[in-house]
Order: sequence, then structure tokens, then C-alpha cells
Amino acid sequence: MAAITSANLANAIVKLVAADALPALVGNLIMGNLVNRDYEPTLAQAGDTVNIPIAPTLVANNIAEGGTVQTQNPNVGTAQIVLNTHAEATFLIPDVTKVLAVPDLLSLYMRPAVIAIAQKIESDLLNLYASFSSNPTVGTAGAALTEAAVDLAETALFNAKLPASEGKYLVVDGATYSQLRQIPRFSEFQTAGEAGLRALVDGSVGKIKDFFVFRSQFVQKTGSAPVTTNNIAFSKNAIGLVIRRLPQPLPGTGAIAEYAELGNFGMRVIMSYQPNTLAQQFTVDVLYGAAVIRNSFGVQVKS
Repeated sequence: MAAITSANLANAIVKLVAADALPALVGNLIMGNLVNRDYEPTLAQAGDTVNIPIAPTLVANNIAEGGTVQTQNPNVGTAQIVLNTHAEATFLIPDVTKVLAVPDLLSLYMRPAVIAIAQKIESDLLNLYASFSSNPTVGTAGAALTEAAVDLAETALFNAKLPASEGKYLVVDGATYSQLRQIPRFSEFQTAGEAGLRALVDGSVGKIKDFFVFRSQFVQKTGSAPVTTNNIAFSKNAIGLVIRRLPQPLPGTGAIAEYAELGNFGMRVIMSYQPNTLAQQFTVDVLYGAAVIRNSFGVQVKS
């Protein structure tokens, strides 16, 4: 059995913190779980550019008897996403050994830091609403979102040749979500069946016009009197979220880092000692970039 030393104990502490971090991040994301996530455990720096491949379009050829195939030379498109956001949340723990003895204390410290990063990612993704310029905007600023507007958004995605196998998502703010679940045709058992009962009793909209409906506290609002709520309707491949690993701290600097990786998400957790406060400093950070990659697969939905 390996001897317990201060070095491997310190590494164990960081691993424990890292293991607690990522599930909290994923659990507090809405947009981050809906968009196209590209994560590779390769090192990157802020400002690097990542090329996201976009599938080409091919044309079916009717080959006559005795004819030859028609060779096509498709070009794979690319969307460039710049890793321009290095989000971090840092906190101090005066007595780290006490935290290890009482796991609930670790969550008490860690969860607010991770939620802060999740909120940053969520806000940046929802702020891409203005980049959806291929399809006409639906809905009216400052007015309740109507069934007709949702119908127009779904029709726009259909006309953009969004594959039927791809899910459609509608992300709205709290007030708009409330408006949707008060549309009589969708909130009454006699008109919507079990789904209407869920909307009426559980408060869950679920699905409207082939959209899975979600609400977020970070839907962007602009203007004043009336305020414009910039909801969005989109498919997974409309928006790309690219996350890359940040480098390890330089050896001998007194900082220890560990990576927390789950699915297509990755974060770095750094522990260092702060002599001025006699406490352990923990930094949770992530390097990412977000951009619209298929403009025609998204629609601005105003309310």
C-alpha cells in the first residue's frame, strides 16, 4: 500500500472537488444540454479557433438503364468558433480537512461556484438570438406569445429542411412560459388530453407544435416600454458550444490541478495555498466558445 503523503493527499482533495463539480454544472444547464457540444480533451488557449464541420448537400441523380453515375464533389462546410470565454469562479476554504470530513460542506462551497459558471454559459448561448437572421422573426415585442407565432416558427424550421429526426426546442423566459400554458387548447384535458392535464396540474408545458418547451431565467431582454423578450426556437445543430482543456499550472508553483470531465463537458479545478489568508484557494474554470453554426435552423421568437 502506498504511503499517505502531503502530496498525494493534496491531489486526492482536488480530485474529490473535481468529481463534485461537473454533475452540478450539467444539472444547472438548459441550453448547454440542448445545443451541439464539441468537447475534446486537448489543450487550448483563449483566442484559439475551432473549425466545426458542416455536412454538405448532395443531389439524387436518376440513372437511366445503361447510364453512368453522376459524380459529385461536395464541399464540407465549416463554422468557426473562437474560444473567447475563460469563465472562472474562485473561493477560499479556511480548513479544508474539515470539508473532507463533512462532505455536505464540500457541496456548500462548490455548488455556488459551479452554478455561477453554468449561468455564464447559459447567458452566452441565449445571447446568440440576434445571430438567427436566416428566418423571419416571429411574435410581437411586449405581447403575449401566441399559438400562431409558435406555429410560424415550426413552419420556418420545416421549410429550412430541418431533418425530421432532429428535435426542435423552444426556450422562453418565465412569463412567456406562463403565457403558453394558459393557451386553452393546450392546457385543458378535453382539448389536449393528458398533456393538457400536465400543463394544468403540474405546470409543465411539455411539447407544443412539435417543440419541446423549456424555460430559462437567462433569456435575453432588450429595450424598454415595452421590453422585448428574445426567446429562441432552434434545433441542436443550430448552435455550437465548444469546450477545450486549459493547461496545467507550471510545476513548482504550488498549485495542483485536476480535470473534471463528463460527456461533452470539461472543467479544470485548481487548488493553491494563500499565505495571506492562511486558506486553500479553489478555482473552477472552463474555456469555451459559442456561435450559431446553422443559421437556418433557428428562429427569433419575440414576446
